[in-house]
Amino acid sequence: MPLPLLLLIVLLLLLLLLLLLLLLLLLLLLLLLLIRLLLLLLLLLLLLLLLLLLLLLLLLLLLLKLLLLVLLLVLLLVLLLVLLLLILLLLLLLLLLLLLLLLLLLLLLLLIIIILLLLLFLLLLAMLHNLFLNVSFC
Repeated sequence: MPLPLLLLIVLLLLLLLLLLLLLLLLLLLLLLLLIRLLLLLLLLLLLLLLLLLLLLLLLLLLLLKLLLLVLLLVLLLVLLLVLLLLILLLLLLLLLLLLLLLLLLLLLLLLIIIILLLLLFLLLLAMLHNLFLNVSFC
């Protein structure tokens, strides 16, 4: 294998490594954006829960009859359970997203390590090629 061709292959692999590092950076930025979005959604759900609690407390204050009070309390408990389930589902979704992105990052790192090992092998091959060119067999 001629030396300029080997250097061209090494440069192309370095360029691929740089592109993979840029992809890794983009994935990290995407991860941060997704975390921010899910936290904002969680905050909105908590605000909605607070608003529902306030409305139900106002209704409880307005309606003093015992049966209506019990019905409103049951409704409040059901709403609380539903919102807690939604929050738990959001947290589970966030955890799954984090695991998926960590898996992608690990795969990218594995690919980068493989490319670096290939570069090391090609450089070793180039050094051996140079050594055999310098040694004469006459």
